[in-house]
Amino acid sequence: MTKPVAIVTRKWPKENEDRLRELFDVTLNTSDQAFSSDELKQALQNCDVLMPTVTDKITADVLSVENRRANMIGNFGVGFNHIDIKKAKELGITVSNTPSVLTDCTADIAMSLLLMVARRVGEGERELRAEKWTGWRPTHLLGTKVTGKTLGIIGFGRIGQAVAKRAHFGFDMNISYWDPFDIPEDVTKKFNATKLNTIEDICEQSDFVSINCPATEETFHLMNEDRFKLMKKTAFIINTARGDIIDEKALVNALNQNEIAGAGLDVFETEPNLPSELKTLENVVSYPHLGSATSETRIAMGNTAIDNSLAFFAGNDLPNKVV
Repeated sequence: MTKPVAIVTRKWPKENEDRLRELFDVTLNTSDQAFSSDELKQALQNCDVLMPTVTDKITADVLSVENRRANMIGNFGVGFNHIDIKKAKELGITVSNTPSVLTDCTADIAMSLLLMVARRVGEGERELRAEKWTGWRPTHLLGTKVTGKTLGIIGFGRIGQAVAKRAHFGFDMNISYWDPFDIPEDVTKKFNATKLNTIEDICEQSDFVSINCPATEETFHLMNEDRFKLMKKTAFIINTARGDIIDEKALVNALNQNEIAGAGLDVFETEPNLPSELKTLENVVSYPHLGSATSETRIAMGNTAIDNSLAFFAGNDLPNKVV
């Protein structure tokens, strides 16, 4: 039986690449360099399934390449805002993603960012590395207490709920949330979570605001100048979702004007490039998109992408179909 032809745009864990070799006629990216638009077009012309990641900008122009062969995109990642979903649907291209398997690790990263920025851990570590620490003293690097504070979660899906679980049971935090969809009462009762009517309410009432919603047209720059102004001067913003949900210029301004106390960021609007201010502000903790970066999770993501693709070629329902 002829194997489907697959092209993988970045290096995947060895376990996944070994499985790909067994199941597909696969071309792997041994250099781990991101594809250009022309390379993505060429890939679509020469494979049955393209397996991209969040670094690949699969625009309408890329999808509309002449003589396209691929009708399946098995995305490695839960987010799919790097793919023009409307154009894919118009062209009859099936797109899948890898949700659920990265929930716990992303929630772990959210809590680590929250703790680091609140307790000024990044500042302290830099001070030690620079050999500037002069010893313990009562007023040194005073941070913000986390236990018992209010965490406002924007987007109360799988990851938002996992963050709430860690915050409520681990740190006795009060949980508020906003979500455009109704969340079952049995879920909210687990964390004694309170639904607020608007994002503005979340901003006004929370000591920490965690972004856990998907990147869509509606959530682009959801956190903007007006909403930062509503936040407490002692509050922190945490983002493990997608960078463009925050207007980074407005964030930098809010930090410089002391409108908020700090930010913990795992994602950025123009990855891998950061605004210079975010690199230098002491009250910002930045990670290089580490939300799902554990061996266990990345292997699970790769296997999910493979399973979605196998289901497509078998004519079965996809476990994780986007369009």
